[in-house]
Amino acid sequence: MKELEDIVKAYDIALQQGKQTALATVVQVEGSSYRRAGARMLVTEDGQLTGAISGGCLEGDALRKARLVMAQQQPMLVTYDTTDDDDAKLGVGLGCNGIIHILIEPVYDAKEHNPIGLFKRFLTKRRQAVIVTLFSLADRKLPQPGTILFLSNDDVLYSGTDTTLSVSLQNDAKEVIKAGKPHTKIYYSEDGTEYTAFIEILKPAVSLLVFGAGNDALPLVEIAAVLGWHVTVVDGRANYAVASRFPRARRMLCEKATEALSYIDIDAFTVAVLMTHNYNYDLAILRQLLPLQLAYVGSLGPKKKLQRMLNELLDDGLDITADQLKTVYGPTGLDIGAQTPDEIALSILSEIQAVLQQCKGTSLRDKATGIHSREMAALPVNHENL
Repeated sequence: MKELEDIVKAYDIALQQGKQTALATVVQVEGSSYRRAGARMLVTEDGQLTGAISGGCLEGDALRKARLVMAQQQPMLVTYDTTDDDDAKLGVGLGCNGIIHILIEPVYDAKEHNPIGLFKRFLTKRRQAVIVTLFSLADRKLPQPGTILFLSNDDVLYSGTDTTLSVSLQNDAKEVIKAGKPHTKIYYSEDGTEYTAFIEILKPAVSLLVFGAGNDALPLVEIAAVLGWHVTVVDGRANYAVASRFPRARRMLCEKATEALSYIDIDAFTVAVLMTHNYNYDLAILRQLLPLQLAYVGSLGPKKKLQRMLNELLDDGLDITADQLKTVYGPTGLDIGAQTPDEIALSILSEIQAVLQQCKGTSLRDKATGIHSREMAALPVNHENL
Protein backbone atom coordinates (compact mmCIF):
# COMPACT_ATOMS: atom_id res chain seq x y z
CA MET A 1 0.00 0.00 0.00
CA LYS A 2 3.01 2.29 0.12
CA GLU A 3 2.55 3.14 -3.55
CA LEU A 4 -1.02 4.31 -2.93
CA GLU A 5 0.08 6.34 0.09
CA ASP A 6 2.85 7.98 -1.95
CA ILE A 7 0.45 8.75 -4.81
CA VAL A 8 -2.05 10.36 -2.43
CA LYS A 9 0.67 12.52 -0.86
CA ALA A 10 1.99 13.57 -4.28
CA TYR A 11 -1.53 14.42 -5.44
CA ASP A 12 -2.19 16.62 -2.41
CA ILE A 13 1.05 18.51 -3.04
CA ALA A 14 0.20 18.95 -6.73
CA LEU A 15 -3.29 20.17 -5.81
CA GLN A 16 -1.83 22.78 -3.44
CA GLN A 17 0.45 23.95 -6.23
CA GLY A 18 -2.40 24.18 -8.71
CA LYS A 19 -1.01 21.47 -11.01
CA GLN A 20 -3.08 19.18 -13.20
CA THR A 21 -2.62 15.44 -12.69
CA ALA A 22 -3.44 12.15 -14.36
CA LEU A 23 -3.43 8.62 -13.02
CA ALA A 24 -2.00 5.73 -15.06
CA THR A 25 -3.15 2.24 -14.03
CA VAL A 26 -2.05 -1.12 -15.41
CA VAL A 27 -5.46 -2.73 -15.95
CA GLN A 28 -4.54 -5.91 -17.83
CA VAL A 29 -1.42 -7.87 -18.71
CA GLU A 30 -1.09 -10.66 -21.24
CA GLY A 31 2.13 -12.61 -20.87
CA SER A 32 5.08 -11.26 -18.90
CA SER A 33 5.68 -7.76 -17.58
CA TYR A 34 7.67 -6.06 -14.81
CA ARG A 35 4.50 -4.82 -13.04
CA ARG A 36 1.17 -6.57 -12.84
CA ALA A 37 -2.38 -5.24 -13.06
CA GLY A 38 -2.99 -2.73 -10.27
CA ALA A 39 0.35 -0.93 -10.61
CA ARG A 40 -0.18 2.82 -10.69
CA MET A 41 1.63 6.06 -11.42
CA LEU A 42 0.56 9.65 -10.81
CA VAL A 43 1.72 12.16 -13.41
CA THR A 44 1.72 15.93 -12.98
CA GLU A 45 1.56 18.40 -15.85
CA ASP A 46 5.22 19.34 -15.31
CA GLY A 47 6.36 15.72 -15.56
CA GLN A 48 6.71 14.60 -11.94
CA LEU A 49 6.09 10.88 -11.59
CA THR A 50 5.04 9.04 -8.43
CA GLY A 51 4.68 5.27 -8.49
CA ALA A 52 5.61 3.04 -11.42
CA ILE A 53 3.88 1.09 -14.17
CA SER A 54 7.01 -0.67 -15.43
CA GLY A 55 10.71 -1.01 -14.75
CA GLY A 56 11.24 2.39 -16.38
CA CYS A 57 10.65 1.51 -20.03
CA LEU A 58 7.06 2.78 -20.28
CA GLU A 59 7.15 5.86 -18.11
CA GLY A 60 8.47 8.25 -20.77
CA ASP A 61 5.81 7.42 -23.33
CA ALA A 62 3.10 7.23 -20.65
CA LEU A 63 4.07 10.77 -19.59
CA ARG A 64 3.41 12.04 -23.11
CA LYS A 65 0.07 10.25 -23.22
CA ALA A 66 -0.83 11.58 -19.76
CA ARG A 67 -0.23 15.16 -20.87
CA LEU A 68 -2.60 14.56 -23.77
CA VAL A 69 -5.19 13.14 -21.36
CA MET A 70 -4.87 16.23 -19.16
CA ALA A 71 -5.29 18.52 -22.17
CA GLN A 72 -8.34 16.66 -23.50
CA GLN A 73 -9.74 15.84 -20.05
CA GLN A 74 -10.70 12.38 -21.27
CA PRO A 75 -9.44 8.95 -20.12
CA MET A 76 -7.35 7.00 -22.63
CA LEU A 77 -6.54 3.30 -22.93
CA VAL A 78 -2.97 2.67 -24.13
CA THR A 79 -1.55 -0.71 -25.15
CA TYR A 80 2.13 -1.64 -25.34
CA ASP A 81 2.93 -4.84 -27.25
CA THR A 82 6.45 -6.28 -27.34
CA THR A 83 5.64 -8.03 -30.60
CA ASP A 84 4.85 -4.68 -32.25
CA ASP A 85 7.78 -3.20 -34.17
CA ASP A 86 6.39 0.29 -33.61
CA ASP A 87 7.15 0.01 -29.91
CA ALA A 88 10.82 -0.58 -30.70
CA LYS A 89 10.81 2.45 -32.97
CA LEU A 90 9.37 4.52 -30.15
CA GLY A 91 12.20 3.36 -27.90
CA VAL A 92 9.88 1.62 -25.46
CA GLY A 93 11.83 -1.65 -25.49
CA LEU A 94 9.71 -3.58 -23.00
CA GLY A 95 11.85 -6.69 -22.98
CA CYS A 96 9.20 -8.62 -21.04
CA ASN A 97 7.42 -10.49 -23.83
CA GLY A 98 3.99 -9.25 -22.84
CA ILE A 99 1.09 -7.02 -23.80
CA ILE A 100 0.32 -4.32 -21.25
CA HIS A 101 -2.91 -2.32 -21.20
CA ILE A 102 -2.75 0.95 -19.27
CA LEU A 103 -5.66 3.26 -18.53
CA ILE A 104 -4.74 6.92 -18.09
CA GLU A 105 -7.42 9.12 -16.56
CA PRO A 106 -7.41 12.79 -15.56
CA VAL A 107 -7.96 13.48 -11.87
CA TYR A 108 -10.25 16.35 -10.95
CA ASP A 109 -10.56 17.26 -7.32
CA ALA A 110 -14.03 18.70 -7.96
CA LYS A 111 -15.30 15.39 -9.36
CA GLU A 112 -17.10 13.33 -6.77
CA HIS A 113 -15.50 9.93 -6.16
CA ASN A 114 -12.36 10.61 -8.22
CA PRO A 115 -9.78 7.78 -7.90
CA ILE A 116 -7.52 9.64 -5.45
CA GLY A 117 -10.53 10.36 -3.25
CA LEU A 118 -11.37 6.66 -3.27
CA PHE A 119 -7.80 5.79 -2.28
CA LYS A 120 -8.06 8.21 0.61
CA ARG A 121 -11.29 6.58 1.67
CA PHE A 122 -9.59 3.20 1.68
CA LEU A 123 -6.56 4.43 3.61
CA THR A 124 -8.64 5.90 6.43
CA LYS A 125 -9.54 2.44 7.77
CA ARG A 126 -7.74 -0.87 8.13
CA ARG A 127 -10.15 -2.92 6.02
CA GLN A 128 -10.19 -4.74 2.74
CA ALA A 129 -11.84 -2.95 -0.15
CA VAL A 130 -12.40 -3.34 -3.88
CA ILE A 131 -11.70 -0.79 -6.61
CA VAL A 132 -13.24 -1.43 -10.05
CA THR A 133 -11.69 0.12 -13.16
CA LEU A 134 -13.87 -0.11 -16.26
CA PHE A 135 -12.52 0.19 -19.81
CA SER A 136 -13.27 -0.87 -23.38
CA LEU A 137 -10.78 -3.19 -25.02
CA ALA A 138 -13.23 -3.92 -27.82
CA ASP A 139 -13.34 -0.30 -29.02
CA ARG A 140 -10.65 2.06 -27.72
CA LYS A 141 -12.38 5.03 -29.38
CA LEU A 142 -15.30 4.69 -27.01
CA PRO A 143 -15.32 6.77 -23.80
CA GLN A 144 -13.32 4.95 -21.14
CA PRO A 145 -15.20 5.06 -17.80
CA GLY A 146 -12.08 4.51 -15.65
CA THR A 147 -12.21 4.10 -11.87
CA ILE A 148 -15.92 3.66 -11.29
CA LEU A 149 -16.63 1.70 -8.09
CA PHE A 150 -15.37 1.47 -4.51
CA LEU A 151 -16.74 -1.21 -2.23
CA SER A 152 -15.91 -2.37 1.28
CA ASN A 153 -17.90 -4.20 3.93
CA ASP A 154 -19.42 -0.91 5.09
CA ASP A 155 -19.17 1.41 2.09
CA VAL A 156 -20.25 1.54 -1.59
CA LEU A 157 -19.52 4.39 -4.00
CA TYR A 158 -20.44 4.19 -7.68
CA SER A 159 -19.79 7.04 -10.11
CA GLY A 160 -21.45 5.57 -13.21
CA THR A 161 -24.99 6.08 -14.54
CA ASP A 162 -25.81 2.52 -15.65
CA THR A 163 -27.75 1.07 -12.70
CA THR A 164 -27.90 -2.47 -14.11
CA LEU A 165 -24.14 -2.50 -14.56
CA SER A 166 -23.75 -1.13 -11.04
CA VAL A 167 -25.63 -4.09 -9.54
CA SER A 168 -23.53 -6.63 -11.44
CA LEU A 169 -20.26 -4.90 -10.53
CA GLN A 170 -21.19 -4.72 -6.86
CA ASN A 171 -22.17 -8.38 -6.72
CA ASP A 172 -18.86 -9.44 -8.27
CA ALA A 173 -16.90 -7.02 -6.09
CA LYS A 174 -18.37 -8.71 -3.00
CA GLU A 175 -17.24 -12.08 -4.33
CA VAL A 176 -13.73 -10.72 -4.87
CA ILE A 177 -13.58 -9.55 -1.25
CA LYS A 178 -14.60 -13.03 -0.11
CA ALA A 179 -12.06 -14.75 -2.36
CA GLY A 180 -9.27 -12.27 -1.62
CA LYS A 181 -8.04 -12.27 -5.23
CA PRO A 182 -8.51 -9.81 -8.11
CA HIS A 183 -10.39 -10.66 -11.30
CA THR A 184 -11.12 -9.37 -14.77
CA LYS A 185 -14.52 -9.80 -16.32
CA ILE A 186 -16.48 -8.71 -19.39
CA TYR A 187 -19.76 -6.83 -18.95
CA TYR A 188 -22.35 -5.30 -21.25
CA SER A 189 -23.97 -1.96 -20.56
CA GLU A 190 -27.66 -1.22 -21.01
CA ASP A 191 -27.01 -0.11 -24.60
CA GLY A 192 -25.05 -3.29 -25.41
CA THR A 193 -21.54 -1.80 -25.20
CA GLU A 194 -18.89 -4.32 -24.17
CA TYR A 195 -16.62 -3.32 -21.29
CA THR A 196 -13.84 -5.05 -19.39
CA ALA A 197 -13.61 -4.55 -15.64
CA PHE A 198 -10.49 -4.93 -13.56
CA ILE A 199 -11.85 -5.81 -10.12
CA GLU A 200 -8.98 -5.19 -7.73
CA ILE A 201 -8.79 -6.03 -4.05
CA LEU A 202 -6.97 -3.60 -1.77
CA LYS A 203 -5.55 -4.82 1.52
CA PRO A 204 -4.24 -2.73 4.43
CA ALA A 205 -0.52 -2.36 4.94
CA VAL A 206 1.20 -4.98 7.08
CA SER A 207 1.17 -3.97 10.74
CA LEU A 208 4.48 -5.09 12.25
CA LEU A 209 4.80 -5.26 16.03
CA VAL A 210 8.43 -5.20 17.10
CA PHE A 211 8.82 -6.20 20.75
CA GLY A 212 12.26 -4.90 21.67
CA ALA A 213 13.88 -1.53 21.12
CA GLY A 214 17.52 -2.57 21.14
CA ASN A 215 20.03 -1.57 18.47
CA ASP A 216 19.27 -4.69 16.42
CA ALA A 217 15.68 -3.48 16.03
CA LEU A 218 16.81 -0.28 14.28
CA PRO A 219 17.44 -1.79 10.80
CA LEU A 220 14.34 -3.97 11.12
CA VAL A 221 12.16 -0.90 11.59
CA GLU A 222 13.96 1.04 8.85
CA ILE A 223 13.60 -1.64 6.19
CA ALA A 224 10.00 -2.40 7.14
CA ALA A 225 9.17 1.30 6.79
CA VAL A 226 10.73 1.33 3.32
CA LEU A 227 8.36 -1.50 2.42
CA GLY A 228 5.47 0.65 3.58
CA TRP A 229 4.66 -1.49 6.61
CA HIS A 230 3.21 0.22 9.67
CA VAL A 231 5.58 -0.45 12.54
CA THR A 232 4.90 -0.30 16.27
CA VAL A 233 7.90 -0.70 18.59
CA VAL A 234 7.25 -1.91 22.15
CA ASP A 235 9.69 -2.13 25.05
CA GLY A 236 9.49 -1.87 28.81
CA ARG A 237 12.74 0.10 29.12
CA ALA A 238 12.26 3.87 29.09
CA ASN A 239 15.82 4.57 27.94
CA TYR A 240 15.32 2.32 24.88
CA ALA A 241 11.70 3.05 23.96
CA VAL A 242 12.45 6.55 22.72
CA ALA A 243 10.75 7.89 19.60
CA SER A 244 13.89 9.67 18.39
CA ARG A 245 15.65 6.31 18.10
CA PHE A 246 12.96 5.02 15.73
CA PRO A 247 11.83 7.96 13.57
CA ARG A 248 10.30 5.61 10.96
CA ALA A 249 8.08 3.80 13.46
CA ARG A 250 4.38 4.72 13.46
CA ARG A 251 4.13 4.19 17.22
CA MET A 252 6.46 3.78 20.17
CA LEU A 253 5.18 2.21 23.37
CA CYS A 254 6.98 1.92 26.69
CA GLU A 255 4.83 -0.57 28.57
CA LYS A 256 5.03 -3.63 30.75
CA ALA A 257 4.62 -6.91 28.89
CA THR A 258 1.35 -7.64 30.68
CA GLU A 259 -0.18 -4.33 29.55
CA ALA A 260 1.36 -3.58 26.15
CA LEU A 261 -1.19 -5.41 23.97
CA SER A 262 -4.08 -3.49 25.52
CA TYR A 263 -2.78 -0.41 23.68
CA ILE A 264 -2.54 -2.12 20.29
CA ASP A 265 -5.25 -2.82 17.72
CA ILE A 266 -4.57 -6.24 16.20
CA ASP A 267 -6.17 -7.42 12.97
CA ALA A 268 -5.72 -10.03 10.26
CA PHE A 269 -2.80 -8.07 8.79
CA THR A 270 -0.77 -7.90 12.00
CA VAL A 271 2.52 -9.78 12.50
CA ALA A 272 5.00 -9.72 15.38
CA VAL A 273 8.66 -10.28 16.18
CA LEU A 274 9.95 -10.94 19.71
CA MET A 275 13.44 -9.50 20.13
CA THR A 276 13.64 -7.89 23.58
CA HIS A 277 16.52 -10.18 24.67
CA ASN A 278 14.54 -10.48 27.90
CA TYR A 279 13.24 -14.01 28.34
CA ASN A 280 10.44 -13.14 30.74
CA TYR A 281 9.21 -10.21 28.62
CA ASP A 282 9.16 -12.33 25.45
CA LEU A 283 7.44 -15.14 27.35
CA ALA A 284 4.68 -12.83 28.63
CA ILE A 285 4.08 -11.44 25.12
CA LEU A 286 4.06 -14.89 23.53
CA ARG A 287 1.48 -16.05 26.10
CA GLN A 288 -0.87 -13.29 24.87
CA LEU A 289 -0.10 -13.61 21.15
CA LEU A 290 -0.60 -17.35 20.74
CA PRO A 291 -4.40 -17.34 21.26
CA LEU A 292 -4.70 -14.50 18.71
CA GLN A 293 -3.13 -16.71 16.03
CA LEU A 294 -1.47 -13.99 13.97
CA ALA A 295 -0.21 -14.88 10.52
CA TYR A 296 3.38 -14.68 11.81
CA VAL A 297 5.07 -14.54 15.20
CA GLY A 298 8.85 -14.59 15.06
CA SER A 299 11.15 -15.33 17.97
CA LEU A 300 14.73 -14.07 17.77
CA GLY A 301 17.32 -16.40 19.20
CA PRO A 302 18.00 -20.14 19.25
CA LYS A 303 15.29 -22.75 18.74
CA LYS A 304 15.82 -24.07 22.26
CA LYS A 305 14.79 -20.69 23.69
CA LEU A 306 11.47 -20.81 21.86
CA GLN A 307 10.91 -24.43 22.84
CA ARG A 308 11.63 -23.57 26.46
CA MET A 309 9.01 -20.79 26.36
CA LEU A 310 6.43 -23.08 24.78
CA ASN A 311 7.10 -25.81 27.34
CA GLU A 312 6.75 -23.32 30.17
CA LEU A 313 3.43 -22.07 28.78
CA LEU A 314 2.17 -25.63 28.47
CA ASP A 315 3.22 -26.37 32.03
CA ASP A 316 1.27 -23.29 33.13
CA GLY A 317 -1.86 -24.74 31.55
CA LEU A 318 -2.01 -22.74 28.32
CA ASP A 319 -3.74 -24.74 25.60
CA ILE A 320 -1.52 -24.45 22.52
CA THR A 321 -3.01 -25.87 19.33
CA ALA A 322 -1.19 -27.21 16.27
CA ASP A 323 -2.60 -24.34 14.19
CA GLN A 324 -1.16 -21.82 16.62
CA LEU A 325 2.26 -23.46 16.47
CA LYS A 326 2.27 -23.25 12.67
CA THR A 327 2.34 -19.46 12.89
CA VAL A 328 5.33 -19.32 15.25
CA TYR A 329 8.79 -19.09 13.67
CA GLY A 330 11.89 -19.52 15.76
CA PRO A 331 14.61 -18.83 15.03
CA THR A 332 12.94 -16.05 13.06
CA GLY A 333 14.14 -15.39 9.51
CA LEU A 334 15.18 -17.12 6.30
CA ASP A 335 18.50 -18.91 6.04
CA ILE A 336 20.50 -16.42 3.94
CA GLY A 337 23.70 -16.51 5.97
CA ALA A 338 22.78 -13.37 7.91
CA GLN A 339 25.18 -12.25 10.63
CA THR A 340 24.99 -8.47 11.06
CA PRO A 341 21.86 -6.72 12.43
CA ASP A 342 21.10 -5.36 8.95
CA GLU A 343 21.37 -8.81 7.38
CA ILE A 344 19.28 -10.37 10.14
CA ALA A 345 16.59 -7.71 9.61
CA LEU A 346 16.55 -8.54 5.89
CA SER A 347 16.26 -12.24 6.74
CA ILE A 348 13.34 -11.68 9.12
CA LEU A 349 11.36 -9.40 6.82
CA SER A 350 11.95 -11.73 3.88
CA GLU A 351 10.47 -14.61 5.83
CA ILE A 352 7.46 -12.57 6.89
CA GLN A 353 6.86 -11.52 3.27
CA ALA A 354 7.12 -15.13 2.12
CA VAL A 355 4.69 -16.33 4.79
CA LEU A 356 2.14 -13.61 4.04
CA GLN A 357 2.30 -14.37 0.31
CA GLN A 358 2.28 -18.12 0.96
CA CYS A 359 5.61 -18.59 -0.81
CA LYS A 360 8.54 -20.80 0.19
CA GLY A 361 11.20 -18.13 -0.20
CA THR A 362 13.29 -20.17 -2.62
CA SER A 363 15.34 -18.90 -5.56
CA LEU A 364 13.30 -17.73 -8.56
CA ARG A 365 15.77 -19.61 -10.73
CA ASP A 366 14.39 -22.87 -9.39
CA LYS A 367 10.74 -21.94 -9.81
CA ALA A 368 9.01 -24.20 -12.33
CA THR A 369 6.26 -21.68 -13.16
CA GLY A 370 6.38 -18.00 -14.07
CA ILE A 371 7.63 -15.35 -11.66
CA HIS A 372 4.16 -13.92 -11.04
CA SER A 373 1.25 -16.06 -10.00
CA ARG A 374 -1.75 -16.22 -12.30
CA GLU A 375 -4.16 -15.57 -9.45
CA MET A 376 -6.16 -13.03 -11.47
CA ALA A 377 -8.26 -15.44 -13.50
CA ALA A 378 -10.87 -14.22 -15.96
CA LEU A 379 -14.46 -14.78 -14.88
CA PRO A 380 -17.24 -15.88 -17.24
CA VAL A 381 -18.87 -13.22 -19.39
CA ASN A 382 -21.83 -11.61 -17.64
CA HIS A 383 -24.81 -12.46 -19.85
CA GLU A 384 -27.32 -10.80 -17.54
CA ASN A 385 -26.89 -7.48 -19.33
CA LEU A 386 -27.07 -8.86 -22.89
